[in-house]
Amino acid sequence: RMIQEAAMSFSETLLMPNAAEWDEKKHFPKDVIKEAADYGFAGIYVKEDVGGVNLGRKEASLIFEALSTGCVGTSAYISIHNMCAWMIDVYGNEDQRQKYLPSMTTFDLFGSYCLTEPNSGSDAIAMKSTAEDKGDYFLLNGEKAFISGAGDSDVFLVMAKTGEKEISCLIVDGDTEGLKFGKNETKMGWNVQPTRAVIFEDCKIPKENLLGSRGQGFKIAMSGLDGGRVNIASCSLGGAAFCLDTATEYIKTRKQFGKPLANFQYLQFKLAQMATDLEASRLMVRNAADMIDQNSEEKTMYC
Repeated sequence: RMIQEAAMSFSETLLMPNAAEWDEKKHFPKDVIKEAADYGFAGIYVKEDVGGVNLGRKEASLIFEALSTGCVGTSAYISIHNMCAWMIDVYGNEDQRQKYLPSMTTFDLFGSYCLTEPNSGSDAIAMKSTAEDKGDYFLLNGEKAFISGAGDSDVFLVMAKTGEKEISCLIVDGDTEGLKFGKNETKMGWNVQPTRAVIFEDCKIPKENLLGSRGQGFKIAMSGLDGGRVNIASCSLGGAAFCLDTATEYIKTRKQFGKPLANFQYLQFKLAQMATDLEASRLMVRNAADMIDQNSEEKTMYC
């Protein structure tokens, strides 16, 4: 309860009053996001030895729902950053964990997840990006599409083919030579977080930046998305909850035919159905989070 209240307080104080302006101006509020690290929201389910708070996925779901009542787009980026940090925490070796996570859990480094491509979507097997083994390094070429945080992030987890049917995950630093970005995409909403293409032109990625083992990239990508879908669904819950609260307050004050709209039975039924749908969705999302926390063999099905 305390965690949820802290997230709600952060949302009401720092996100909600600014969300409309950020969206209108396409402003990515890195300074405000950095303040979220003071609450532990930059490494929610990352281990404590590298600055995380080591909570479960259900607690993370509560946090993202609460944050999203103030700004869904900002909260969604924070959830993606958490997914990236978790992937390094779980699949990274000790050198990688110590190099990246103490700064990621304070938002001194921002993370982005790079799977989707222009012509293959999230179909990892059909991707065109390649990382050719050159001995001491991988030569990375290709393009990723619709990457949240691109152009502003510092660490990119990139899925690329290291063989004809072999996908690996590489940690790409933001200052890597040959790393380029497309224009900020035109979107209907979510303008608060930048969304760009990420382009790799003969990027030399040191072998020590291979996350996990060679050929493990597909597993890493999919396990990240299990939790990622729960996170994004939780953000949707927060947006829906805010809309329901707003609609409920509106019909109490808006009058038609000499009485508040809240007195009309049709609208009462409509709001009741909205509340029912929201609660059913919330239970589904929390159940999926529980499945991940329990490491259930069926967790992917529920996610």
